[in-house]
Amino acid sequence: MKSANEQHPVALITGAAKRVGAQIARTLHGAGYDLALHYRHSRAEMDALCADLETARGNSTLALQADLADVATLPNLVEQTIARFGRLDALVNNASTFFPTPVGSVTPTQWDELFASNARAPFFLAQAATPHLKAAKGCLVNIVDIYAERPLPGHPVYCMAKAALAMLTQALAKELGPEVRVNGVAPGAVLWPEAGKAYADQTELVARTPLKRTGTPEDVATAVLFLLRDAKFTTGQILRVDGGRALAI
Repeated sequence: MKSANEQHPVALITGAAKRVGAQIARTLHGAGYDLALHYRHSRAEMDALCADLETARGNSTLALQADLADVATLPNLVEQTIARFGRLDALVNNASTFFPTPVGSVTPTQWDELFASNARAPFFLAQAATPHLKAAKGCLVNIVDIYAERPLPGHPVYCMAKAALAMLTQALAKELGPEVRVNGVAPGAVLWPEAGKAYADQTELVARTPLKRTGTPEDVATAVLFLLRDAKFTTGQILRVDGGRALAI
């Protein structure tokens, strides 16, 4: 544990090894945060990320492996963060599972998998983190989705899970205030799913977006930093980072 005069604000980020999660980590680290970085399978990517961040500022990261579907492990992520850094100022629920579930073929296993990462884990992590966030007068940011409001065809269970996360954001803002601010970021098209979508669909989607471009991980990460550090009188809000796409859906 660092001494009081060495301490930086500390953020725990789930799903931080790659893609948007890794960019959130880099952005917060550059803003002076020490980081507890959760990953599930992406050990090589996490090792590389931590090596880069440690080069920039030593003794500033902690890698935490866990399957967020295992609820019993979630309090331990918070406990390990506190044991290492002595405080917790921010929780960013970024980890997410995404795959199609066309009606008529959905299984209970698919339902459980999508709700586990997108709704259940964020709740139980927030519950475990609450005493420490209150002590630090900290913040919580959930990475939601614009499809929490308007469904994506073929993905009803994912959309329902993200809608639950959106409601969790509002509910926790009421439950945890005034000590803890709770907000969300709802990205539009930022990174296509690793399984990919049809190129024609991507082109048509971008064409209907007022800013006429795909978003970047940096767009999401800077929004997260804004909500954590700068939005001092903002809670219970979900910030759309979608280039205006919600206006055209």
